[in-house]
Amino acid sequence: MYNSKITGLGYYVPDNVVSNDDLSKIMDTNDEWIQERTGIKERRHVVPEQDTTTSMGVKAAKVAIERAGIDKDDIDFIVFATLSPDYYFPGPGVLVQRDLGIKTVGALDVRNQCSGFVYALSVADQYIKSGMYKNILVIGSELHSRGLDMTTRGRAVSVIFGDGAGAAVLSREEDTTKGVLSTHLHSEGQHAEELSLIAPGMGKRWVTDILEENDPQDESYYPHMNGQFVFKNAVVRFSEVILEGLKANNLQPTDIDLLVPHQANLRISQFIQKQFGLADDQVFNNIMKYGNTTAASIPIALTEAWEAGKIKSGDLVVLAAFGSGFTWGSAIIKW
Repeated sequence: MYNSKITGLGYYVPDNVVSNDDLSKIMDTNDEWIQERTGIKERRHVVPEQDTTTSMGVKAAKVAIERAGIDKDDIDFIVFATLSPDYYFPGPGVLVQRDLGIKTVGALDVRNQCSGFVYALSVADQYIKSGMYKNILVIGSELHSRGLDMTTRGRAVSVIFGDGAGAAVLSREEDTTKGVLSTHLHSEGQHAEELSLIAPGMGKRWVTDILEENDPQDESYYPHMNGQFVFKNAVVRFSEVILEGLKANNLQPTDIDLLVPHQANLRISQFIQKQFGLADDQVFNNIMKYGNTTAASIPIALTEAWEAGKIKSGDLVVLAAFGSGFTWGSAIIKW
């Protein structure tokens, strides 16, 4: 029996900082309105032609691989989580394999949006625990900015999201008291359309339909979010899946050294923090700087927390996410 252990972490965000005041110049919004509802002060947007979902993932991966103390050819498998791939197909996993010059290992793409990194981590964890692979590269990367409605019409969604990437190397750990102790995954598809991007899609409206109709009022190819409904479900599911993970390992909320939640909304994180009775230094948030980077948010935050010395050997680290699908999940990690 093996566990998987995070041996390397890295992240990358574009240099281009977009503040709330910057957004107020192109849509009817302001810094106070955004911060009050989301906690976000600024986010990063790519400069077109300089960064892609794949290139950001590659930059984060290089750092993670170096910190893991392995060569790129020691990577046995790649799992790439994103909702914003460079192409409709193929997914970015194979592009990372190509761009990093890794030998012809398998590459898997995960489409679980805000829960994407937790799902990807769980997949990698199971492959390592089965003995199939020894070192797996797990990436979460998102390029939101080019697909947002950057007008007053789209402000409720567009002010929230940012671009960036995070990566982790999971490696085989023979001490089963360390590493990823367990992961817990859930979905509830009946609410799929409450947080979604409907078109283009094969089921209803493809690119040809959009072009033929040429309707300037069409919002189907911009993200839609029922904000209050998502918030209400998120706080419930976050709590449930964290407790599920703790119970599975005979742990209590008081055992948590650091909670790294998906950076969806600072108000959600604060609600969960209060519910579990955690101090400020027991919850890591960076949504203020980067906005919601979907599948990239947890690995970016986890990397920053580790770099800041907030995670040490023996700590109990809990990852939790909720998002489109609805999907949600948690990972319980003994560092």
